[in-house]
Amino acid sequence: MKKILAVLAVASALLLTGCSQVGTAASIGSTKITQATVQASIDSIISARAGVDTSQMQLETGEALNLGQLRFHLLTALLREVGKELKISVSKAEIDTRRASILDQVGGKEGLPNALVGAGIAVEDFDQYIEAISYSDKISAALTSAGVLDAEIGNEVQKLVVAKAKELGVTVNPRYGKWDATIADVVAADAASSAVTPSTK
Repeated sequence: MKKILAVLAVASALLLTGCSQVGTAASIGSTKITQATVQASIDSIISARAGVDTSQMQLETGEALNLGQLRFHLLTALLREVGKELKISVSKAEIDTRRASILDQVGGKEGLPNALVGAGIAVEDFDQYIEAISYSDKISAALTSAGVLDAEIGNEVQKLVVAKAKELGVTVNPRYGKWDATIADVVAADAASSAVTPSTK
């Protein structure tokens, strides 16, 4: 029953998001992340939950799930842009190699669905997730080579992402939340009293 209620809660939240799925969920410069892209990730995650035991998992639902998936797509795009500036790229071969390594860690293809559900990653986004963490690792390695201390790597990566977001300009559909330029993250619309009141259409 709890599982059914969770699915209904997500479905209700999606209905309340308003506009057609062909609309824009967010933009980074000239790059658009469509509502259809975000919802495809959400639909896949919800579908996958039906096939695994989620009783011991802390899973996002409703608005939190919407926001989390948009955050994932935004951060991946920003890491790509930072990588481009630093002349860093991630090849398909690197993604394939890392995918094989992760599969070994989670118990092969049989263990992957459970791992992805627990992490809140759509199976169709698995390669994109690998790409994002690969960019993060390579950017971190570049900073280390430049003399940045290990303890400061996380902060320095975030500074690069924040700077790139400000340079390109990021907008977020208020149906998902609001963009916090100080930390380069999309947050719940009511996370700060200074936030612009989102449209309720």
